[in-house]
Amino acid sequence: MKAIKIIFWVLWRVWFYVLMALPILVMFPFLVLSIVSERGYPYFFKMARIWAKCILFGMGFYYKIDEDQALIPHKSYMLVANHTSMTDIMLMLAITKNPFVFVGKKELSKIPLFGFFYKRTCILVDRNSSKSRLEVFDRAQKRIQQGLSICIFPEGGVPDDESIVLDAFKDGAFRLAVDHGLPIVPITLPDNKKRFSFTFLSGSPGLMRVKIHHHVPTTAVDGVDRKEIRDQVRSTIYHQLLLFAAGSSKTHN
Repeated sequence: MKAIKIIFWVLWRVWFYVLMALPILVMFPFLVLSIVSERGYPYFFKMARIWAKCILFGMGFYYKIDEDQALIPHKSYMLVANHTSMTDIMLMLAITKNPFVFVGKKELSKIPLFGFFYKRTCILVDRNSSKSRLEVFDRAQKRIQQGLSICIFPEGGVPDDESIVLDAFKDGAFRLAVDHGLPIVPITLPDNKKRFSFTFLSGSPGLMRVKIHHHVPTTAVDGVDRKEIRDQVRSTIYHQLLLFAAGSSKTHN
């Protein structure tokens, strides 16, 4: 039985990367055309959402959204969520209609085919370079002025220890939000670690729940209060993760 599980996991994981590549290959000419000019980004974003849904549904995942407050079309936001899985990227794209740009780690640009578009459409940051971190703010400002939203996973990466419920939040997302008056949208993703963690022989098809919380305004906040907003948003996501975990335990019992 264990051998069958291992074979399933290996084939399933390989299938994930096949699914990442197939929609890109099919839409390749249109994707390239959409990134020739920055004005084409909204069209690229629509195709990125199709790509994301192909992967999620192709892997046997389906999602359910519980939304406290809806996003207003054509309005810019700072989207922040907990980060535990590569599928976080796909799920964020699938659930959000407002075009946004990811701020993500530079290492993902090395993934074949995916990396070609990733480095041309996302704001890349090298965590080991202070210069790179500063340049993020300039590039993000340009995107915000174009009417786009920004998406950041404020933990700064996936913790190596999968027992960590929620890692400490870094300041970058909250500094950007306050400086540009962007409402912050906390989003809790409780199931992605269980469904598709970075542990290779793990995971399973099934439900991915999404909780979109009330937005946190920043227009009346000065720079001194960034830490307070950061801690407030982290507390919201952290306590929601605990509620989801408690609910799952009761269901199993």
